[in-house]
Amino acid sequence: MPCRHTWMETNMMKIRQLPNDDNSCGWYHTLPPPGPSRVLTGRVKAHRVVVGAGFTGLACARRLAQLCPDDQIVLVDAQPIGYGTSGRNMGFAIDLPHKGDLASDDMDRKLTIMRLNRQAIAQLEEIVTSHRIDCQWSHAGKFQGAVGERGVGFLEQFEAMLRDVGEPYTVYDRQQASEILGTTFYERVVHTPGSVLMQPAALVRGLARSLPENVMLFENSPVVRFGRHDGSFQLETRHGLVTAEQVLMCTDAFTPEFGYMSLRMLPIMTFASMTAPLSPEDQRAYSGTYDWGLTPADHAGTTVRMTQDKRLLIRNTYDYVPKYHVGSERLSEVRQEHRDAFIKRFPALAHVPFEYTWGGVTNLSRDFSTFFGKVDEGVFGSFCHNGVGVARGTISGKLLADLALGASSKELADMQKVSGMPPRNPPDPFLGIGVRSRLKIASWISRNEI
Repeated sequence: MPCRHTWMETNMMKIRQLPNDDNSCGWYHTLPPPGPSRVLTGRVKAHRVVVGAGFTGLACARRLAQLCPDDQIVLVDAQPIGYGTSGRNMGFAIDLPHKGDLASDDMDRKLTIMRLNRQAIAQLEEIVTSHRIDCQWSHAGKFQGAVGERGVGFLEQFEAMLRDVGEPYTVYDRQQASEILGTTFYERVVHTPGSVLMQPAALVRGLARSLPENVMLFENSPVVRFGRHDGSFQLETRHGLVTAEQVLMCTDAFTPEFGYMSLRMLPIMTFASMTAPLSPEDQRAYSGTYDWGLTPADHAGTTVRMTQDKRLLIRNTYDYVPKYHVGSERLSEVRQEHRDAFIKRFPALAHVPFEYTWGGVTNLSRDFSTFFGKVDEGVFGSFCHNGVGVARGTISGKLLADLALGASSKELADMQKVSGMPPRNPPDPFLGIGVRSRLKIASWISRNEI
């Protein structure tokens, strides 16, 4: 059912909290400087406006423009393209059920999610290839690693799921894994071939540059007021105003700021650190290969990437962030936590410095359900991708456009089948106390896997 928020025709809702990401994302800053951004100024009239230019919003705007080539589509984002959450992840497009979806006992649901994820990866690859987007796109697959008994238990459950659905995988013991990953830290590792690795900020920029001509993309244009007037939607930015017949919300954790999905979102910040490129001397000390990614079998563990340009990345640590931001002091604390995890895995590289440490806001629901559908008359949205938004965001963005235009397809029916309504949360401060306590307990239980 839609999660409705109805407001008077002449009432404009003020957006209280805007995206406020730190200025230290390695993916973004290792790219060439972006060109001048197009800021929304004056009055713009469109048939449809898409809010949020991450993976979901970019796919949604592209699909709307393709299906309605004579319509004017506006895509608006509060920050520079690639600067927000979609450009801050670890660069995996995962084809298999992951995290909450993996834990489900519903095999048909898992198979449906796999089909949708693979359609998303194929969709992205077609754009990357046809527009020659330089984003380190690689069919490297994905490793899943376990350190101790708890992690091995989760890994065995993962292997059982792979056998049940007939998916290929390869198991490596500690020594075999070390020859690929350059570390003896992992007791057992499983490789699956279907996931893709990439440089996420570069991919997001490339997707934005290759949008159809009837998409007007505005960056650095946060929506500060939102409402209806004379039967149309109005989105006011700091310097302009968009009027549209339909609104497609690709705002994920920020959706409650627009009056929708209140008390159903859990904005969680995850953190990553990136090293300097390995020097020739460092490369001689490192015994593994390049261009790989590993996620933890235990969800609270550590994700590790080795990039094509010979940088190592560490991701762990989770904070509840109702205001979508943490300060520099917290980033310094996280950087030390990452340092500890890095040295455990790569003691011979302990001298290699981190060049960047950053956070990115993801969005969870308490039961790992994902919302996709109509949220109000003329308003559609896809939210709560539960930390796996590259594939899920891409395919849901495309299908959200189909839904808004009244189309039907097997893909759309599949998306609706695996989506739901996130449950309501208690209000703060009770929610914050509960979430922070749960994160601390999970970190303590999984401490050997971190």
